[in-house]
Amino acid sequence: MDFSVLYLGVPHLTADLAPDAIQQLWIVDIYGFLIAGFLVTMGTIGDRIGRKKLLLIGAAVFGVASISAAFSRSPQMLIASRALLGVGGAAVMPSVLALVTGMFTDSRQRSRALAIYLTCFMGGATLGPLVGGLLLEYFWWGSVFLVSVPGIVLLLAFGPFLLPDQKASRAGRLDPVSVALSLTAILPFIYGLKELARHGWQWLPALALMFGVMAGLVFVRRQRRLEHPLLDLRMFGNRTFSSALTLMFVTSVVGTGTLLLVTLYLQNVTGLTPLTAGLLLLAPNVLMIIGLVGSPSLASHIRPAYLIAGGLSVAGAGYALFTLADSTSGPAMIVIAMCVVMFGTGPLAAFCNHLAMGAVPPDKAGSGASIVQTTNEFGLGLGIATLATLGTAVYRSTVESALGNLPSNAAGAARENIDRAVAVAGQLPAQQSVDLLAAARDAFTSGLHLVAIVSAIFYVGMAGLALRAFKHVPSSPGGDHATTTTDQEAEPAPGDRAATQHHVPNRVGERISS
Repeated sequence: MDFSVLYLGVPHLTADLAPDAIQQLWIVDIYGFLIAGFLVTMGTIGDRIGRKKLLLIGAAVFGVASISAAFSRSPQMLIASRALLGVGGAAVMPSVLALVTGMFTDSRQRSRALAIYLTCFMGGATLGPLVGGLLLEYFWWGSVFLVSVPGIVLLLAFGPFLLPDQKASRAGRLDPVSVALSLTAILPFIYGLKELARHGWQWLPALALMFGVMAGLVFVRRQRRLEHPLLDLRMFGNRTFSSALTLMFVTSVVGTGTLLLVTLYLQNVTGLTPLTAGLLLLAPNVLMIIGLVGSPSLASHIRPAYLIAGGLSVAGAGYALFTLADSTSGPAMIVIAMCVVMFGTGPLAAFCNHLAMGAVPPDKAGSGASIVQTTNEFGLGLGIATLATLGTAVYRSTVESALGNLPSNAAGAARENIDRAVAVAGQLPAQQSVDLLAAARDAFTSGLHLVAIVSAIFYVGMAGLALRAFKHVPSSPGGDHATTTTDQEAEPAPGDRAATQHHVPNRVGERISS
């Protein structure tokens, strides 16, 4: 909920705290920046000090920061509170995924547990705007930051007694230089990516992006030399792990870019209010949850490779359906297409976390979980920077021909994006307004069509990758057979040998306990 609940509250807190434009951007962005920056570090710290301990510490920080944000009295206080929320969130996220993975050694149970975990995540993201709207209807803007506090209280009350202690048996010391390098690489990279996506080409974001890449190369070189690295690069040598990350990354890129365009289409092309558009998009999310929950049961009869590939093919067909919508067809076709896309993505979401975490040595579960979630964070940022930018470029080139008869200031505004075109149209004489709206909506729909075609091609390619990468994973996953098959079929890289060595004691322990 905390990811999605803030956006509704921005106008209200802006009226109360009066932040300037730069402060407003940091209020929104600092949370995501610090989550992305600290995920790798926090995952490794969890392996060293214990994932339950890190989860409880992170939850406590998150709760305190939520209360601080709710009662902030200045933009600076709110930015600092949001930054602390990001650090706490970075501690919580990989700890939860690593704990859930470690609690279920049976492959079938783990698959179902991770499906429930993702269902909770999707449910929170879906309900966030609705809960936020209700809170803002009856309470002050700070109430949106308190939605997580009851859950935090329950976690801190019962977590110490119910959650198992998990940590690496031979973790080694934390390398402060690697921590600094990881932050130096990730934070400028994410900042540059978001700013380039938001404002187009500018020197400062471009330099930040390049600096982040260079710092990342230095970080990688250092990890290769350390006996106990912050990030064990050998994990990427496991074919199952790297393929699952690739699929999740591409899904995040495509999903984020297309969702932004679909939201703009529903509001600016079909004329829906933000609330109505949000309510219509509940249906695709519900269908994805159904696909998530149902996929583990189907895996008893169908190999995960075929389930994932089949689902991606269905989702690709859903993206192809986007091209049947035009600027006058209303919201029905786009919502139906989104339902098909989200339902088809369900098996991928259900199994990729399971396959990625199953390929990680138990001692590296926290680090593996942080890599999974950092991959998603990069995908989210890159989706807006690539596909959404592609749609905007098509819009600008297509709408140009309709701007010749407009005043120069109106033409310049309409050329930027469809939001500004709709706003400008309301200030023009009747016929010019009708002509501009029709041209802008046609141009935006053309951009959406191209993005949908590119997305469908990506999904077909991912279906082929899933068939090739996961063909060794059997149906009816569970117990030793699934784990042994995964270890034996993976690429014989150093990471795979390490994974196999770590998995053997786990299987012996299961036999002894049974």
